[in-house]
Amino acid sequence: MYPEELVKPMREDLTSIGFTELKTAGDVEQALAKEGTTLVVVNSVCGCAAANARPGARMSLQNAKTPDHLVTVFAGMETEAVDAARAQMVPFPPSSPSMALFKNGELVHMLERHHIEGRSADIIAENLMGAYNEFC
Repeated sequence: MYPEELVKPMREDLTSIGFTELKTAGDVEQALAKEGTTLVVVNSVCGCAAANARPGARMSLQNAKTPDHLVTVFAGMETEAVDAARAQMVPFPPSSPSMALFKNGELVHMLERHHIEGRSADIIAENLMGAYNEFC
């Protein structure tokens, strides 16, 4: 686990724009049981999360259509919640950062680390907006 003072600003990158942090497996289960669309961001301390993933997620919300629910889990911190979220992202292997869009509890779109690393926040946002336009 990382020191909380290190991850606090990384958490706030998402919570300050409306994401809810999920801390337990039960939180994940409840979030994904909600009707509608849910964006799950697996946040992390890595550079591509700071430079690409979190800014891309933030920019994607400027779209006309957006998910009904925004949630996040933090890799390397709340292991139970991260494991529960990743279990719902099968068959995709665990990666962080990553982003998954669910509709009525079903995984409909996935961005793995290799879709994030080395890509600009603009490209990530465009990818997510395309998914929002299709599923939201």
